Amino acid sequence: MTDRLLISNCKLFNSPGDSGPVSILTENGTITKIGKIEKRDAKNILDTEGRIISPGFIDVHIQGAGGADVLDGTKKSLKTISAACARFGTTGFLATTVFKPDKDNHHLKVAAENVECELGGAHLLGIHLEGPFISMERRGMILQECISEPSLKFFNEIQKLVKGTLKIMTIAPELAGNLDIIRQLVSARIIASFGHSNATYEETLKGFDAGISHVTHLFNAMPSLHHRAPGPLLAIFKMGGPSFQIIPDGVHLHPRVLKFVFEIIGMKRCVTITDGMRAMGLPDGIYIYNGKEYESKNGTARYSDGTLIGTALGLIQMVLRLMEFSDCSLETAIKTVTENPARLLGIEDKKGSIAVGKDADFVVLDHDYSVWSTIVNGKIVFQKLLL
Repeated sequence: MTDRLLISNCKLFNSPGDSGPVSILTENGTITKIGKIEKRDAKNILDTEGRIISPGFIDVHIQGAGGADVLDGTKKSLKTISAACARFGTTGFLATTVFKPDKDNHHLKVAAENVECELGGAHLLGIHLEGPFISMERRGMILQECISEPSLKFFNEIQKLVKGTLKIMTIAPELAGNLDIIRQLVSARIIASFGHSNATYEETLKGFDAGISHVTHLFNAMPSLHHRAPGPLLAIFKMGGPSFQIIPDGVHLHPRVLKFVFEIIGMKRCVTITDGMRAMGLPDGIYIYNGKEYESKNGTARYSDGTLIGTALGLIQMVLRLMEFSDCSLETAIKTVTENPARLLGIEDKKGSIAVGKDADFVVLDHDYSVWSTIVNGKIVFQKLLL
């Protein structure tokens, strides 16, 4: 039996301002027609009443949401994260977490088992590991127990745990042995991402030469640019290929710095992330990450010593702040959470844009650009309550 959903009377996020509404027909989770479609072609109809429709958002860096964390190691928590993500327009995400050397890593096994499974909201697309082969000096929010010197033993253990679901590993290229691990990541078609690193300019270039193709939360957990010690940032700016994550909350990156980077490097290399924590979508207060308390206030999460550890903001909120701080258009901002992350993950043939044959993942934006409805695999997983 064919499962059809007709999304009618919507405006494509990238269409000219004077263009009229279109309809989108999905069948069994795939887009089959875009244009003028008769309502008799589907029993399930979502009339958007002229609202903007976008491809579903993809968050490649999120630890938790809605009161749950990937580290909880349960399917229930993954479902909670999935549902919370959908409220903010995210239809696909990478479970971002850590590996604990010589300890129980059941959470990785559970995450791997639920990749591409039905979770009730956003799809879990894979795993993003921050570490364990990172700099102790630039560990940021990552606890010492989750860091190891480069080790093939631990690398192989990780590979066995994740069973082919690891999509990104954040790694510090300056550590002895990591260039070999970077090459192994590339060989296994896993994205090697520069981050939590104390690398020099030269060490950063060696990492790119070995196969690093992405950068984790640009500027954060790495040396600053200095006129006598250029460090990794100059190498990142110089290299034309690597994409990079940005957290446009106005705290992790000052708005003026964000605008500078956006203008200098360009939109196509920017992947907007939340770096979301358990507190996402919840009131300000005290929460726990990996057994350690942090405070969530005004969308920012910090340990008691002031260390930034992430945000409590959803992806649509990041999109709106990116527009505000960079003066970019809605279309441009949306591409940093759709087209760009899809290209990064190598799934642009299925996700990241609206076209016939692609996955039926959408976000419908209300007139104030808040999320009105989220659709995953042709099914409505979130709908704003209308009063």
